[in-house]
Amino acid sequence: MKRFRAPRATSVVLVMLCVMYFITYLDRVNVSTAAVGFGKEFHLSHTEVGLVFSAFAYPYLVFQIIGGWISDRFGAKRTLIFCGGLWAVATMLTGFAAGLTSLLFARLLLGLGEGATFPATTTAMARWVAKDKRGFAQGLTHAASRIGNAIAPAIIVVVMVHWGWREAFYISGIMSLVWVAIWALVFTERPMDHPRITRAELEVLPTPKPRAKQVPWGRLFRHMMPVTIVYFCYGWTLWLFLSWIPQYFLHSYHLALAKSALFASTVFFAGVVGDTLGGIVTDKVFKRTHSLKRARSWMVSTCMVLTLASLVPMIFTRGLYLSMMCLAVGFFFSEMTIGPMWAIPLDIAPEHSGIASGMMNMGSALAAIISPVLSGLLIDRFGNWELPFMVSMVLMAFGAVLALRMQPESRFLSGPTHGAQPVPPGRADAGSF
Repeated sequence: MKRFRAPRATSVVLVMLCVMYFITYLDRVNVSTAAVGFGKEFHLSHTEVGLVFSAFAYPYLVFQIIGGWISDRFGAKRTLIFCGGLWAVATMLTGFAAGLTSLLFARLLLGLGEGATFPATTTAMARWVAKDKRGFAQGLTHAASRIGNAIAPAIIVVVMVHWGWREAFYISGIMSLVWVAIWALVFTERPMDHPRITRAELEVLPTPKPRAKQVPWGRLFRHMMPVTIVYFCYGWTLWLFLSWIPQYFLHSYHLALAKSALFASTVFFAGVVGDTLGGIVTDKVFKRTHSLKRARSWMVSTCMVLTLASLVPMIFTRGLYLSMMCLAVGFFFSEMTIGPMWAIPLDIAPEHSGIASGMMNMGSALAAIISPVLSGLLIDRFGNWELPFMVSMVLMAFGAVLALRMQPESRFLSGPTHGAQPVPPGRADAGSF
């Protein structure tokens, strides 16, 4: 009989981050399916429902950089404990909503709680993930978030049928509180302080360096600007899908609620595969070519072009299964950009990984504000559910071109007279924190 071997400390941390991504996206997108219930109960228009979808993103946008600075300054453990408790309360408050105003308040509070989560995760990864595994780790954690997207419609429909739309938010909030409690027990800020870390694990992790005392905000922001804009283009498509795909199948093809949830879940599961594969591919390209430009910038550009091409047929030909296939393939290629995109802040500015990732994620947060509302306005004004996807295609084309201007190979240095310097080819420790 084989002796049971406890999982490695690095694996436990990565699994906990995957679970967090799953829960946070479940908490974000459950509202898109539950809108069938609260939209009818509160007599909301598509534009008002879109406003509920986007309300989350206002504080989420503001707290990207602030949350990145907090996590870099005070650590990922305390940041995620506080933020996790806040988003758990916000999720449960959504279930207590009495109308549009209270719905908006709960969603704003959710955005406040989740604003620092991804930058804090990047701070944790800068210490807990080896450089040649960063793309895989980012792809895997985001794949977990897309599993949350994929199963949310089915879970919410089941809960709504048996109990009601409010109960779906109570259950999600309790799950969040359980995660916070476990995270507080199993995570340490520095790998060397973990009671079960092994010497073999420490040898492949980045070498700890003193925390930078000053943040060169202006230079860092200018260096990250192309990455932020590219991520806005990606984020527009992401939030269009997360917010309106369940409603698209429900209303555009007049499906029953359960069947529309099944079609939406199929599209989102394609994203799970895309996230995972994207992380694997970007790491393999880097190992083979020793070129961050090819592994990150070229890959992102290629995947954006393929996303655009995948959506073209549904604009010219209507059909339920054709639309599902186009959306699934498009979401697959769109999500393949996640691994390389989220590895870029670690490549460029490892000493300020939380802030750099927050700057990048501002692009997606801004898209989350505009995309759901503008899409709802277009649907209300023209009654055309394909029109929002045409806007997405234009932005994907722009993002594909701009992605070639990203410079992940130029490492940002914090010194007062230093800018960005190229990372030597093949240096596995060039981005150590």
